[in-house]
Amino acid sequence: MTETKPNRTVRRGRVFPEIQWSEEKKAQWKAEKEAFYKRCKIIFDRVQPELIKTHYNWYIAVEPDSGDYFIDKDNIVVAKIAHQKYPNARLFVFRINETGVSGTI
Repeated sequence: MTETKPNRTVRRGRVFPEIQWSEEKKAQWKAEKEAFYKRCKIIFDRVQPELIKTHYNWYIAVEPDSGDYFIDKDNIVVAKIAHQKYPNARLFVFRINETGVSGTI
């Protein structure tokens, strides 16, 4: 006697519908992201020459609205410290070195 197995339909693709952004929305998002980066970079450029002497290759999280920044050896820890003081704020994390980035592509 053979048992018959039910045919199952395999679902392909995403469970959630994809977000469809217009080109204008994409451009606006990119411009906002770039403006936020520039605001953070100003603060980083101001403190980086002094911090590079004592905290080379550490991480710095910048909150641009207040001008506050936080430093730590670990990028996850520095983000947690910053979010404790500013729980709903957007932050940007730089690495304290010559370029401000933590890796290469």
